[in-house]
Amino acid sequence: MKLNLKRMFARSMIEGPDLVGPQRPPSPRSAKRKMMFVTLAGILAVVGTLAGAYYFAMRPVTLRIAVGPGNSDDLRLVQKLTQAFTHNPVRLRPVQTDGAAASAQALADGKADLAIIRGDLDVPKNAQAVATLRKNLAVLWVPPAARGKGKKAVAKITKIPQLAGHRIGVVGRTQANVNLLKVVLQQYGVDPEKVEIVQFPAPEAAEAIRNQRADAYLAAGPVNSKITAEAISASTRDGGTPTFLAIDSAEAIAQNHPTYEASEIPAGAFGGAPAKPDDEVKTISFSHHIVARKGLAESTVAAFTRQLFAVRQSVIAEFPLAKIETPDTDKDAAIPVHPGAAAFVDGEEKTFLDRYSDYIWWGLMALSAMGSAGAWFAGYLKKDDRSDNSSLRERLLEMLAAARHSDSIEELDRMQAEADVILGDTLHGFENGAIEEGALTAFNIALEQFHNAVADRKALLISMPQNLQRAGAQFRATGTL
Repeated sequence: MKLNLKRMFARSMIEGPDLVGPQRPPSPRSAKRKMMFVTLAGILAVVGTLAGAYYFAMRPVTLRIAVGPGNSDDLRLVQKLTQAFTHNPVRLRPVQTDGAAASAQALADGKADLAIIRGDLDVPKNAQAVATLRKNLAVLWVPPAARGKGKKAVAKITKIPQLAGHRIGVVGRTQANVNLLKVVLQQYGVDPEKVEIVQFPAPEAAEAIRNQRADAYLAAGPVNSKITAEAISASTRDGGTPTFLAIDSAEAIAQNHPTYEASEIPAGAFGGAPAKPDDEVKTISFSHHIVARKGLAESTVAAFTRQLFAVRQSVIAEFPLAKIETPDTDKDAAIPVHPGAAAFVDGEEKTFLDRYSDYIWWGLMALSAMGSAGAWFAGYLKKDDRSDNSSLRERLLEMLAAARHSDSIEELDRMQAEADVILGDTLHGFENGAIEEGALTAFNIALEQFHNAVADRKALLISMPQNLQRAGAQFRATGTL
């Protein structure tokens, strides 16, 4: 049974004298309310931490991608991807360079996060493969001999060793194509110093071939390269067709130079009538790669790879030269794959909870431990309050016994005043959580009994003659009649 302490406190104020001693200031919020606010604050802290971590992990990231040269298909493709990724978690900012070699250097110097590079160039040590952009074939051919009066007869070239002593035209200004030609010549025992190598810019290649600026030509590009097809078409004259030189040692070259692969030029790859070539031709190939800086976050690269393959079909439709294939995930790959790209390819890409579940778990454990420690510390601080309350309750019981035998109304009033102080201290302790509800019930019973005892004793003393009151007081004081 719960007793209304405030009602009893009011009755005590009416029946007895005013409280003695200084009035206590209003008590602070109750312990339950404090605990509710502390718990709410802890929950909000956890939710805020999780929300902050989620925002930090999922916020848009802009990656710098090095690509070049200007007006190249690679640059236009990157610009297309930049537009496609505008509202995606990973976005792109193109960094234009002079070519694949410069892009690789930008990645090595930390000026770019991604880069489009040729696989047969020096790959930066901090580069890891994300995707294969396209595969390029090396095409080596000899135009048909010119006819007509005054034309000097030239021995027909049908094999690579016969190129010694001749002029070879290389389509494109990049040194990488010259290096490719030298690799092929050296494989067949032809000293590059014994040939004259002339480079033509890609837009000028067809005109240079028509003007017979060289005896043989080399071009490197995708099998459907418009530049290569136009250069071969310019080699057709007087009804004659070019002779394609097969690189029969392609596998040996690939073994000695892992950046190259043995490949074949499909029959009729460059069209025309008759088809050019009229049969498959062995050659070597190399790839253009999208590579990422090694230190780039796995989750970021995985998200970029996912976005890249999500728009793959639309990109290929607009840029047929691009194939966009998954990278080689073998451990012995020429360019090691980035863990983020490998996770996407293998279907092991981690979600937000996968990446941060351990942190969330340990955070909740730490919060629980802190709560337990706080509860223990709060209980420890209230130990003295509980001890004081027990003393006050014992004092109330002593006054209850004394009130039953008191012969002085003044003494009863003093005890009543002291009981009022005890009541105030008890209410203060209850509101601060130092006194539990069970202990409060026991105090209620003792206080009720005390009030009844005081009221009964006062009524008895008031009804007794004054001389009997004085005699009784003297007897109790001296212990004699």
